[in-house]
Amino acid sequence: MEFTGAIFDMDGVLFDTEKVYQQTWHEIAAELKVTLANGFLRDISGSSGARMNQVIETYFQVPDGAGIARECMSRVREKLSVHVPMKEGVREILEFFRQEGMPVAVASSSLSQQIETNLKNAGIDGFFSEIVSGTEVEQGKPAPDIFLRAAERIGCKPEQCFVFEDSENGVKAGYAAGCATIMVPDLIAPSPQIQQYCTRICRSLVEARVEVCRMIGE
Repeated sequence: MEFTGAIFDMDGVLFDTEKVYQQTWHEIAAELKVTLANGFLRDISGSSGARMNQVIETYFQVPDGAGIARECMSRVREKLSVHVPMKEGVREILEFFRQEGMPVAVASSSLSQQIETNLKNAGIDGFFSEIVSGTEVEQGKPAPDIFLRAAERIGCKPEQCFVFEDSENGVKAGYAAGCATIMVPDLIAPSPQIQQYCTRICRSLVEARVEVCRMIGE
């Protein structure tokens, strides 16, 4: 298989920000005197738009989750304006793709402004030729829309793109798009059910770079 491009999720893959989101969801839940049941982390991770609102409505027991979603995003933006922690191996794998001459995109459920700010603050914005936000597509993850759009933007066929994801919703989206989906788990260990959707499962982007080298050479 010839690979021609790479697409990265942001939260939990490029940056250690998923913890910030989870802390904030629980912070808001405590203020509303709601206890988030088991399963919230798995269901909310990687989601956006109508799917995210549906998850919020189920676990927060509210008729409309949009307001809580906006409040969470606002608080997270404020927290990340101080510091954006980068995951291990990010710069090295991005340098690898640059040396290979392969275009790279970010496809994240976060807002475009937040994506751009995080990349710039971390000093890695120059590695990415395209940014696709969840607000730009009709259906969020686990639908494949965002990865199909990202592949199109960087001029690559989906089946010739690597996708790097940490969430099960994201992995399912990458698989549905036809991409070679590499799971790099963050807060959630991969379930037996999700493994069938993964081309590889790696403990870090350091390990993922080794696997990518191997796959390109096959």
